Amino acid sequence: MMKRWHAVKRLLPLFAGLVLLLSACGRSDLSTLNPQGPVADKQFDLMLLAITIMTIVVVAVFGIAIYVVIRYRRRPGQEEIPKQIEGNHKLEVIWTVIPILLLIILAVPTVKYVFAFAEDYSGDPDAVNVKVTGHQFWWEFEYTDLGINTAHDLVIPKGKKIAIELRTADVLHSFWVPAIAGKMDTNPQGNVNKMFIEAYEAGLYRGKCAEFCGQSHALMEFKVKSVSEETFKAWVAEMKAEPKAFEGDLKVAESFKQNCLTCHAIDNAPALGPNLKGFGSREAVAGIMLNRETADEPIEQAVVEEHLRQWITEPQKVKPGNTMPAFKEKLSEEELDGIVKYLAEYKLESLKEFNKQ
Repeated sequence: MMKRWHAVKRLLPLFAGLVLLLSACGRSDLSTLNPQGPVADKQFDLMLLAITIMTIVVVAVFGIAIYVVIRYRRRPGQEEIPKQIEGNHKLEVIWTVIPILLLIILAVPTVKYVFAFAEDYSGDPDAVNVKVTGHQFWWEFEYTDLGINTAHDLVIPKGKKIAIELRTADVLHSFWVPAIAGKMDTNPQGNVNKMFIEAYEAGLYRGKCAEFCGQSHALMEFKVKSVSEETFKAWVAEMKAEPKAFEGDLKVAESFKQNCLTCHAIDNAPALGPNLKGFGSREAVAGIMLNRETADEPIEQAVVEEHLRQWITEPQKVKPGNTMPAFKEKLSEEELDGIVKYLAEYKLESLKEFNKQ
């Protein structure tokens, strides 16, 4: 027993150090503790309220326990049983009413904000309407009023409400952008959930699927790009324009059409897989292979090309369980080079400053 206790005493400082070290891990663009929008702000306030109430309860309970242990401890020579308080109506009312009051203090703002966060802004003329569809394992974004269909990167104007309509193409997913909004499920059987998001400033925020949805659930990421109103309008114009032509060898162009455009699209037409328009301006390949770590870094074409090669040739190594077929044996080096070059160079002028390209 003593040996075990000595081992525990030696390990405790190590565990305490690890707790402190790991508590500093994480990303500011993927944190609920760094709210960057009105929804995240109110949720952060609710967290602080709950933590404050719990802290008060813990301090009070431990304080009373310590006081009772010291004040009423058995003293030398004391044999009588201390006076019992069982049946004391005043004390029973106090420790029944206090928890009820604390629950009311927490419940009222919680209920208020739960309904407020799910408010439907789809009829607001100043809001941007986006239909979000979860797929295994990627996110599709359709700007219903603008005729734009894209994937992986949700581009929004800062300071504007984005009315979100959530659906799923297969299983249950959960849409979550920790820095600017809370979670909302995309339910099967045609059920539609609605919410809204808004970002105070221009910036880049990471989103996740917060509901286990299969083998690559942890890799089902997306990015939210909050840009100025002018940049957003320019982006909309570019996305609605004709797609970039595939220049180069006709054989490679035909290979791209036969191997890629059977599942994907480079215009705004619906497709089985993610839309490829403006692919070179995306924050990541396959949603998870980051082309840059933070918004302060530039998106380098060489990095995009390397990620594309890995994804096209062996997608199961990148994101296990996805439906993208492997083209390692199907494409010649010339075809692979041509397709990678076209997609990596398909950049949007409107996002070049944001992407530092």
